[in-house]
Order: sequence, then C-alpha cells, then structure tokens
Amino acid sequence: MKHIKKILLFTVILLTAYACSTKKDTVLSRNYHALTSHFNILFNGEEAFEKGIEAINQGYKDDWFQQLPIEPIVFDDRKIVAPTFKNNGPGAGFGGDENEEATNKPSGPFEKAEEKAVKAIQRHGMNINGLERNRQIDDAYLLLGKARYYSQRFVPAVEAFNYVIANYPDANLIAETKIWRAKANIRMNNEEFAIETLKLLLVVKDTLEVDLPDEIKEQANTALAMAYMQSDSLQKAKNHLTRAIRTQKNKAQAARNMFVLGQLYANENKKDSAAIVFNQLTAFRKAPYKYKIHANIELAKNAANDSLSSSVLKKLLKLIKDRDNRPYLDQLYYQVGALHEKKDSISLALEYYNKSLRAEYGEDKQKSFTYENLGDLYFKNAAYQFASSYYDSVLNVSNDTLSLRVRRVKRKYKNLASLIKFEEVVAVNDSIVRIASLSKTAQEAFFQKYIEDLKKKDEEAAQLRLNQISFGSTTGFLQSANKGKWYFYNTQTLGFGKTEFQKIWGDRKLEDNWRWSASETFGGVDKDSVAIVVKDTRYDLASYLETIPTEKQKIDTLKIDRNQALYELGLIYKEQFKNPGLAIKRLERVAELNPRKELVLPINWHLYQVYKDLGEIEKATIYKDVILTKYATTVFAQIIKNPEKKFEEDEKVNEIEESYKKLYYLYKKGAYKEVLVNINKALPTITNSKLKPKFELLKAYAIGKYLDKEIYKEALEFVAINYGNTEEGEKAKEILKQLNR
Repeated sequence: MKHIKKILLFTVILLTAYACSTKKDTVLSRNYHALTSHFNILFNGEEAFEKGIEAINQGYKDDWFQQLPIEPIVFDDRKIVAPTFKNNGPGAGFGGDENEEATNKPSGPFEKAEEKAVKAIQRHGMNINGLERNRQIDDAYLLLGKARYYSQRFVPAVEAFNYVIANYPDANLIAETKIWRAKANIRMNNEEFAIETLKLLLVVKDTLEVDLPDEIKEQANTALAMAYMQSDSLQKAKNHLTRAIRTQKNKAQAARNMFVLGQLYANENKKDSAAIVFNQLTAFRKAPYKYKIHANIELAKNAANDSLSSSVLKKLLKLIKDRDNRPYLDQLYYQVGALHEKKDSISLALEYYNKSLRAEYGEDKQKSFTYENLGDLYFKNAAYQFASSYYDSVLNVSNDTLSLRVRRVKRKYKNLASLIKFEEVVAVNDSIVRIASLSKTAQEAFFQKYIEDLKKKDEEAAQLRLNQISFGSTTGFLQSANKGKWYFYNTQTLGFGKTEFQKIWGDRKLEDNWRWSASETFGGVDKDSVAIVVKDTRYDLASYLETIPTEKQKIDTLKIDRNQALYELGLIYKEQFKNPGLAIKRLERVAELNPRKELVLPINWHLYQVYKDLGEIEKATIYKDVILTKYATTVFAQIIKNPEKKFEEDEKVNEIEESYKKLYYLYKKGAYKEVLVNINKALPTITNSKLKPKFELLKAYAIGKYLDKEIYKEALEFVAINYGNTEEGEKAKEILKQLNR
C-alpha cells in the first residue's frame, strides 16, 4: 500500500512538472497556464488597474465653465516614472530578475498593473511554433498597454497594442485593443491615423456582417469624437457623440458624452439643440448626479425664450429647496439671478447673486462670475464705485489671471481706478471748500453735530458687541437658571459683560464724558489729585477746526484741483465710458465754477461734441458760438467751420510734431502743470494721430513730477493698457515694474 501511495505521489509530481512547461502544447499545459495567469497574476493586475482608474475619477475635477474633455483625465508634461524591465521578450519592457523586482517596486497602481502583466507574459506565455497557446496572454498585453497609457507612456503602450493586433488577430479583445491603440495615437497628436483605424474597424466589421457589441461601438465612436475634437472637426465630433450616446452601456461615459455634445451646441449658439440634449441628460436615470445637476444649470444658460426661462426658473427653485443640492447652491443661485436679470428684475437678480456669494460650499471661480455680473449691473447703472469694488473682488478670487475674461475685467477696473480717484478729489475738496466758507460759529455747529452722531454710533456698536458676547458666545450663561430675565437681573451675564467692558474701556469713573479720558496714578499719589488726560481726537472739536484751511492760497489750490478733476471726469465719461449724461454733468459744473482760462476752450469743445452727438442742436449751438466768437483762430473753430475739409496729412503731422516738441521743452524746463494743461487742450485735436501715445506718455511724466505716486501709476497704467503694443506702452510697463518693486 505504501508503494502505491509513493507511486501516485511521484506520478502527480511528474504531471505537475510536465504541466508547468511552457514548451509543451498539451491540454493540461494550456489550461494550467491559462488558469494560473488569470486567477493568480492578471487578477491582481486588474485589481490594481481598477484602483488606479478609481483614483483618477476621484481626483479629477471638472471645470464646468469650460468645454469638458471627453475623457476625464489630464496628462501632465512631467512624466510618471515607471519601473523599468529588461528587454528579454517581444515588445518593450520585458524581463528582469528577482533582485531587480526587489529594488524596482511599483510606485503606483498602474505600475503595479504593468508589472503583473509583464510577469504573466514572461512566466506563462506559450509561444510554440509562432502561435500563442495561452488564451490569457492577449489579455495580459491589453492590460500592459492600458497601464502604460495611464502612466503617460504612449509609445510603449502602442507597442503592446500592436503586438496583440499582429499576433492575436482572432482574439476576443482585438476590437477593444484597436480602440485603445487609437486613443494612444490621439494623445501623441496622431489623430489622423486614429481616425483611419477606427473607421476601418467599424466599416470592415459591418462589411463582414460581424456585428460589433454595443459596448465596442460606443467606445469606438467616443474615441472618434475625441480625435475629431482634437482636429477641430466639431461637426464630425458631434456626429460620433450622437452615435455614442445611443446605447448608453457605460453610464458615466454616456452621460459625459451627452454633456459635451450639449456644450458644443451651446457654443455654436444652437440653444434649441443644446436644450434637447441637456433635457435628455436630466431624464437619464442612471447618469451620475453631477452631470444631471449641471445639465439643469446649462438649461438655464441656454433658455431661448421667456416661456422656457419661466419653466427652467421653477425647476431651479425646486432644486434649491432640495437639501442634497447644497454643494451646488452657489451655481443654482447664480443662474436664478441671471434669469431674473434677463427679465430686467434687477432687485431679484441682486438678491440671488448675493445668495450665491454667501453659499456655504461656494467655489472661487463661481464667485468670480458672480462678482463680475454684479459689477456689470452697477456699471450699467453708472454706480461706478460699486462696480469697481466688485471688479476688484473678481481679481482677488480668480486664479485664472491670464484668461481673456479676467484681463477684460482688469482693464475695466484700471479705467475705473482713475475715475474713482478724481471723484474722491471732487467730493473731498468740495466738502473742505464748503466748510471753509462757513462762519466760525457755523463750523463749530457742523462739527459738534458730527461728533454727537459719531458718539451715538460708537455707543450702539459697543452695546451691540456686548450683547453679542453676552447672549451669543456665552451659551453656558444663557442656559442657566436665569435664562429669559432682563440683562441686568442676570448676575452671570452682568458679570461677564462688566469684564468685557473693562477690557474694552478700562476702569472708568462714573462721570460725564467718561469715554474722553483715562487716569493713571503715579507712585503713591492719589489718582484724583494727579491725572494725565488722554483725549480722543475723534471727539475733540478743536482738532477738527484745526484742519480747516484759512489761507486764501490753500483754498484756491483746492478749487483748482477740484476743477481739474471735474474736467478729467468729463473726458473719462465721454471718451472711455460713453456716458454722455455724466460727461455733461461734470463739464457743465466745471464751466460754472470759473475754471482757469486754459480749460474754458476744451470744456466748450467737448460739450459741443456731446450735445451734437445726442442730436440736441440748440444746446450744441450755445457752445459752438462761444468757440466761434471767442476762439475764432483756433483749430477747434476751423474744424467747426470746415467739417468736411481734409487737411494735408504731412502738414498735420508736422504741426503735431512741433506741438509735441514745444511741450517736451516745457517739460524739460520744469513747467509740469503748464505741460499738463496744454496736453489736455491738444489731445481732442489729435484723436487719430499716431503721435497720440507720445502725448499721453508725456502727460504721465508731467503728472509724476508734481502729483503723488498713485496718480502717476494710474497715468502710466492708462498708457500701458490703451497703447500696449507701442513703444510708449512698453516704456510705461517698464516704469510700472520698477515702481511696483
């Protein structure tokens, strides 16, 4: 019996050793290697590969404000370093020994999947007489190529795919392998070859009457759409996306394809077609929720008429009430605000835009769009200071500073900066001049009322702070037995409030004007006998009265600066912001304030132009007559008398050059204010001249010589933005860089 057992054991060992041979083409060997490679090695490789795909899906973040890529992955120029193997077999990257495996451990899931695929090929490949007898080896090569694809090693990936296509033409996975090879070629900018091979795959199979599975057709059409998107053949891309979404076997990719297709229609302003696709996506029950919620948002963007807008608005409001949509509230509120803005319901638009900004899970990019829309709304209504604040917020929250949209916002903000600066000069100087013109008694009454109002506001703010501390932060006190009693009957909150008061105000005596002073005791001397009083200048009447100028020269300077600012504002509103109403308001006001004589002619000229453009001929005639009677020999008068006359270009250029030279010499002599005044007079007459940037830069230089640094920088920024491609614009940029260091 013992001999029989030994014989059987020996026989099993021999059969096992025989089956392990990769050179014997037997049923036992083929099945042994197929089962071992599949369940032992490839299973672990597939598991690692799936973990890698899952990590990509979790880590990838879509930018819903841009055209989504069909495949949700971003390949970085910094290549992923994968373990290397010796080249001991077919294809690239095979071989290796035990020591190398110990030192070159896989660094990620795709590298691990590649290692397992290589191991299966090396140990269980049965290439006998040029034919592979292990039916799992083509799976191993496909896994190898896919792992290399996601490791951004496209050339070795193509080699692995080509090896399958060349050596296993009848493999079950041959069609999928061809699709992956096409995708790798697309990533290498070889989309023409990818299109050719994918078309060949679809057409040849149809010709051979071998019906491809729906999954393969879906993958092939998706890959073709990728290739056509890369080659900018958007119509063909849309055709293949339409074919790809028919079967919807891969739910996530089908939903993505539908969203991309809807975006393509929307970018072409085909709102009806886009709405059809996005509605189809919202009705796709098994689609990932992120695509469905953003499809509803896109429907709001592409609402083509009022009736559709109303239905979309109702749907958005319903989505807002759903607590599951809290992560998307910033975008939902924004779209509701945009729909109200389209209907000219500005108050509701402002309400929902502000709700979007306050949303708990709001993202910076959405905030940048919301801030921009708020800025545009205020800009349209000539509330330029509010608009400037919102544009500034766009620049602060936006990370995409190089985009065309953000650059436009920055340009608007820069233009508004000088406008706001001049408006502040007008407001401040007006106030000072008005107060300076009052009698001493009236000045005291004015500031006394201001101080009383300030005290009242400070007291209210202090009381609010104490209430917040006592009733908001001290939840333990509020939950005490004294809960619900009046503040001064609650001993705990009263004691806490007293402590907080002492922190803020110190130990004050119970007396009138307790806020005004604090006493300190020196040595052993009683604090009531020796005290140093520290006055709060915010409540000190004398400190305000001291700031009011009394000298005529200072007051005249304030008036001159105010008048100049009003004139500059008139030009900004007229030329930059195309707001004739505000331009007229500023220019007419400065005309009534007895400005310097150098400003009278350009003021009348600009008012004449504005009224003429508005078609108000009677008012335009008033300013025209002033120019023709008092300034008959000027260029302005000549233009009015001969509007159709074309001056010789050379003569005009020579005149402008001479004018520039004279101004430059004045600048060299230090007559900076005179240079500024004369340039402001000359600029309206050289609107189309190539020398205008020179005048603007010289104007900036003159401003920099006698005004503060910020105004100088604003003048340089104006030249840099409006004449960026000229030599003067480049010079302004260089100076700005030096000033900002």
